[in-house]
Amino acid sequence: MNDAVCNNVLTQLGQRLKQGRLMREDSQEDFAFRIGVSVPTLRKMETGSPQVSIGTWVKALDILGCISDMDKLIAPKESLAERFEIQHKYAGRQRVKRSR
Repeated sequence: MNDAVCNNVLTQLGQRLKQGRLMREDSQEDFAFRIGVSVPTLRKMETGSPQVSIGTWVKALDILGCISDMDKLIAPKESLAERFEIQHKYAGRQRVKRSR
């Protein structure tokens, strides 16, 4: 991925962060305080600066109620063929009940 594409993604992410903050009716000062950063750092986030740590983004997403979406970013790709093979492999198996 080239720098222009990365910058575009960060810009869009920053815009969505700002929209989320505004929907909560938080000022930049209040939201920055909640995530533990300065207002200039929050401005960097909202403009798509790549200089902000991922930990800061995680805190911001947690406050916005989007933290579960982080897992989707690097979730392993599920192969339908592999799932079928696993289900087929274990389809005929049954648990053995032990007598007491």
